Amino acid sequence: MFLYVLLACVGIAQCYPGGQVSGSCGSLMPVHGSNAQTSNSPFTVTAGKTTFKEGDEITVSLNAQSGDFKGFMLQANLVGSNNPIGTFTVTDSAAQGLICDSVANRAVSHKTSSIKTSMQAKWTAPTSGQLGNIEFRATFVRTKQIFWVGVKSSAVVYNGTGTTATVAPTVSSNPDCGKTKVCFSQPSNCDPTTSTDCYFMAVQTSSNQSEMTIEMFGLADGYVAIGFSDDQNMGNDDVYICSKNSSGLLQVQHAYSTGKETPNILSLGNVTNIKTALTNGNINCSFTSRNAISTGSRATSTSQYYLMIASGPSSQGNIQFHTTKYVSSTKADLLNPSMVTANSEEFPAIVKAHGALMLIAWMTTGSIGMMIARYLKGVAKGQCLGGKDFWFLAHVSLMVLSVIATAIAFILVFSYAQDWAGGAHPVLGCIVMVLSLVQPIVAAFRCEPQHERRFIFNWAHSFIALAIKVLSVAAIFTGLELFEEYKTDGWMLKVMGGFITWEALIYILQDLNFRARKKDSDICSFGSMKPEIVLLMVFLLGNLAFLIALLVGIGTT
Repeated sequence: MFLYVLLACVGIAQCYPGGQVSGSCGSLMPVHGSNAQTSNSPFTVTAGKTTFKEGDEITVSLNAQSGDFKGFMLQANLVGSNNPIGTFTVTDSAAQGLICDSVANRAVSHKTSSIKTSMQAKWTAPTSGQLGNIEFRATFVRTKQIFWVGVKSSAVVYNGTGTTATVAPTVSSNPDCGKTKVCFSQPSNCDPTTSTDCYFMAVQTSSNQSEMTIEMFGLADGYVAIGFSDDQNMGNDDVYICSKNSSGLLQVQHAYSTGKETPNILSLGNVTNIKTALTNGNINCSFTSRNAISTGSRATSTSQYYLMIASGPSSQGNIQFHTTKYVSSTKADLLNPSMVTANSEEFPAIVKAHGALMLIAWMTTGSIGMMIARYLKGVAKGQCLGGKDFWFLAHVSLMVLSVIATAIAFILVFSYAQDWAGGAHPVLGCIVMVLSLVQPIVAAFRCEPQHERRFIFNWAHSFIALAIKVLSVAAIFTGLELFEEYKTDGWMLKVMGGFITWEALIYILQDLNFRARKKDSDICSFGSMKPEIVLLMVFLLGNLAFLIALLVGIGTT
């Protein structure tokens, strides 16, 4: 009697060294009377393919990264579902097929409790029914008390032609933001569960930053992408893309952004628990990533990044240039739940003023001043004001205006930015500023025109002017590129290219006329007006057209 009472007080625990564990189908939970491990699994599940269609075979590998395992159970599930699908073919003598839902070989398990470090099986996809993206899940048993449940492979994307399974929307509600997650949205604080006009990303990071649960949502024709960056410019960013593939189904991709070019698609890596939904044009993805965040040469050295959201069209599964882009105004600490706001959709007025002054200085006043000095000396010969040749006064006045505009623009932007963000643009701007100050200093110490060493000044003055012109054009192009980050068609860069072509054409005509004048002729006749004056007026009219177009572009960015 005492023996029966003692047995009644002992908890019942079942163990299956022979692997007959059909009762765990779906949940994958062993009946060992103890809880599963919550630490990162030392085991991996790897699928031999990244896409599949009806009837395809996929080799699935189980591997120990450290240690070994005695028991296991493997099954395939639609992402977001616990019901096993497909069937397995056993290829290892230490494995056996299991019956789940009255279907043979729906899962695979161990046959003996011998020590194992790897295992393989072949999975065959169904030939009909509702299909969608799948993932392989496994339980690994090291001892009766030590086991890991639900270790997942990366998602395998369905690209067949049948009816796809519907997965419920995956974004969580806005109240979670700032409490358990870092959230970034546009408009600020919009709720993707109630608003369709909302671009949203959320990141929930484990305490040791080894795992991130990421959600993204937005209205787009082809894709929504989120990025982690060291600065507010595209380039050297860690990116995840939720995009339509060639069959119109959603897929998750890992990428590395190099700037305005198409991001480099990387291996998806250790990404699991992928869920996707496409509802009324809104693209919605969530997943768990154990990949390290890499921004250029730095990987996982910090938890603070600028957050980015971009969206746009795709073609045959390939993403195109983004049509919307939002960048957080400050860096977000992924380990500290918070609500991050976006930069203003408009550039600050002080930055626009900087751009406008630089355009005026080196597209108009500077260009005309240089042209007068080179080609109009002979036209106004003998015409003086205050004892100085008129062409000289016009040249000096225009160049002084250019230097003043450049200095003001330089002071404005550095008082606002207080850093060197912007790549090559601030470096080029500083060189232009320095040379713009050096040029009048050199001119102030020039010798008389008849001096035997006057040629040194002439060459130095011309060389510095050419350097300023080339570098200022390069600075304008790189500056317009920064503005174009917030536009979609790049028309301002095309306008600037048109201006350079226009200016080069006028210079060529002026130079041809200059050479003709040395032979006492003109390239063409305009009555009493000199060809140099006519070409200068034509240049000014075209110059103003290009300048106004770019000023309008900056004003509306």
